[in-house]
Amino acid sequence: MGQEIERKFLIKGDFKKYAVKSLTIKQGYISTVHGITVRVRLKDKTGYLTIKGGTGESGLSRYEWEKEIAFREADELLSLCDSGIIDKTRYLIPSGNYTWEVDEFHGENEGLVMAEIELKSESDTFPLPEWLGQEVTGDLRYYNSYIAKNPFTRW
Repeated sequence: MGQEIERKFLIKGDFKKYAVKSLTIKQGYISTVHGITVRVRLKDKTGYLTIKGGTGESGLSRYEWEKEIAFREADELLSLCDSGIIDKTRYLIPSGNYTWEVDEFHGENEGLVMAEIELKSESDTFPLPEWLGQEVTGDLRYYNSYIAKNPFTRW
């Protein structure tokens, strides 16, 4: 069993100049029932199938299982998704022992830009770059599974 521990923040400044890599991502949700999600993702030329459990009390941790699958299969599975498809560019920004993943959303979620940092434990500390804004960890509105059904441009 894998455990995902992450914190999420909105962006308030220029972050792109710090990025060392960018990726295109398309993803959808085959199921989102009782806080458990089954996600299919195309990341550049690789496919993934991911199952995530409900969030713990702190909003920081949840179960995550991910398996790489053929791009063609992932592309086919996107047609089974029960809500909108998320389209975003992910920027990778190294910071000390961590890497920030900054997602710039497109399409119906245009205008939303969020940063995530994966931690080894809930008590980890890390430097906060000046381009970070408000923390939204645990706020369900900022889960990708939520914005797939409730696009940011409609808020």
